[in-house]
Amino acid sequence: MVRKKSAAFVAAMLAAAGCAAQQQGGQGSGTGQGAPGVTDTTITIGGVLTKTSASGYSTKDAEIGAKARFERANAEGGVHGRKIEFLGAEDDGQDAAKGDAAAKKLVQKDQAFALVPVHAPNFGGATFLEQQGVPWFGWATGPQWCGTKTGFGYNGCLAPKQGAGSQTWWGRQMADLLGGSAGKSVYVQTSDSSGSKYGGTTISQSFTAAGFELAGVNSGLPAAAPPPDWLPYVNKIMTSDDGGPPDVVVSVIAGTKFNVGLYAALKRAGYQGVLTDATSYDVAILKDPASAQALEGVIAAPMFEPFESTAPEIAELKADVEKVAPGTQLTQHLAIGYWAADIFLDMLNKTGKDLTREKFLATGNGSYLYENPGFGRIEYPKDHSEPNGCGALVKLEGGAFQVAKSMKCFDNVPLK
Repeated sequence: MVRKKSAAFVAAMLAAAGCAAQQQGGQGSGTGQGAPGVTDTTITIGGVLTKTSASGYSTKDAEIGAKARFERANAEGGVHGRKIEFLGAEDDGQDAAKGDAAAKKLVQKDQAFALVPVHAPNFGGATFLEQQGVPWFGWATGPQWCGTKTGFGYNGCLAPKQGAGSQTWWGRQMADLLGGSAGKSVYVQTSDSSGSKYGGTTISQSFTAAGFELAGVNSGLPAAAPPPDWLPYVNKIMTSDDGGPPDVVVSVIAGTKFNVGLYAALKRAGYQGVLTDATSYDVAILKDPASAQALEGVIAAPMFEPFESTAPEIAELKADVEKVAPGTQLTQHLAIGYWAADIFLDMLNKTGKDLTREKFLATGNGSYLYENPGFGRIEYPKDHSEPNGCGALVKLEGGAFQVAKSMKCFDNVPLK
C-alpha cells in the first residue's frame, strides 16, 4: 500500500515537473530556457529616449531608426529563427530619475531582454542595468556608458579616463580636408556643463594630435540658455591667436540655438575661418532661414556615414526607413537608433541560438569586432573604455548638406 502511494506521488511529481517545463518553454526557448524576454520565436526589446525636454531637445527619431532595422531583420526571418518584438521607447524627459524608472519598467514589468536604443544624455538607468546584467545599446553620450560590461555605445565610450584611448578622427579628418594642419590654429568653445567641458578636453586633444596649434579653450558659456550678448565670447575668439582669429573654431555646445547665436555673431565680427561642431547636421535647421544662414559653410562631424553618401549601406538604411515610415526626414538621431540596432543584431547573431543574457554578454565582451561602412567599426571590450575612433564630415553649402569627408577610422591616443 505504501509502495503504491509512493509510486503515485512520484508520478504526480514527474507530471507536475513536465507541466512546469512546458510552461517554462513558453517563456524561454528550448535552447535558452529561462532567458527573460526570449521565447522560441521572439525576443522582446525596448528603448529609452529623450523624446521631450524643457529645452526642446529630442532624440525621438532614434525609435524610427531602430524599428526600421528590426523590421528588416524580421522580414529576413529574424535571428536564429527569433523575430524582434519591439516595444518602442520610453521617454525619460531628460530626467535621470525618469530614465531609471523607465529602465526598470522595461526589464521588470515588460520583460525586455535588452534595451535598444538608449539615447538620452542624462540617462539614469545605467547602474540598474549593470547590476541586473541587462545589455543596452545606443549613443554613448556620457560617462555612464564607460567602464561597464552591459552598455554598448555604437561609437564606444566618449568619456575616457586619463590614460585611456581618446579620439583623433575629428582633428585628422579636418586636417585632411584643409590640406594639412601645419601652421593652423584651433579654438574650442564649450559651455560650463560637465559634459561640454569634458568634450572640450578630448576634442582639443583630437586637433592637437592632428598637428593643429591650440589657440584657446573657453568653458565659461552658461549651459542653461544662450547669452543675451555674444560679444565677450566673440572678442576672445577673434583675438585668441596672437591677437588675431584662429583658423578653426570648434563648438562643443549642445543645442542649435547656441550654435546659431555663436556663428551669427562671429560672422558679424568678420570671422572668415572654419566653423565646426558635432550637432549641426540636421535638415530641420534649414527650415528656418536665419538658422540656415548662420550655419552656411559650417562643417558638422557626425559619427556615421552621411545620408548624402552613395555607400550601399546608406541606400539600405534609406530603404529600410521608407518601408516603416514613408516620407520620414532622415536625422542624426534616426541614424543612431538604426546603427545601435544593427550592432545589437550582429552581436545577437554571433551569440547563436542558445540565448541567455550571460551568453550574449560573453559574446559582446569576448574579443567582439564588427565593421560596417555605415558607422565604421566597434570593438569590445576595448570600446567600453574608449571611443571607436571613427567619423565623417558634412558641409552645409548653398543651403544643402554635402559629404566633405566620408567615414574613416583613426587610431586613438592616450588622453592626457
